[in-house]
Amino acid sequence: MEIKREEILHLAELSNFSLSEQEVESLGKDLQGILSYISQLDELDTSGVEPTYQVFEMENVWRADKVLPQEAAREELLALSKETEDNQIKVPKVL
Repeated sequence: MEIKREEILHLAELSNFSLSEQEVESLGKDLQGILSYISQLDELDTSGVEPTYQVFEMENVWRADKVLPQEAAREELLALSKETEDNQIKVPKVL
């Protein structure tokens, strides 16, 4: 698989990189070498080999949720905020 100059420039644009002409050529050679190295995996016979999803024996550790009673009343907590609306704390929009 050959990497075209346009593909390298497209990747650079997506990565917000500005590349000189020399860097484009060098990167093209490096990427070509990486792809040819990885393509060696196509030659392996992996029939009968189960996919490895996880290398270590791990499992989720679950704990029971404990709802603790709150000592503060809603009105006290709302009084601590700068601004409230409809009995809720109003915060600035974050986009």
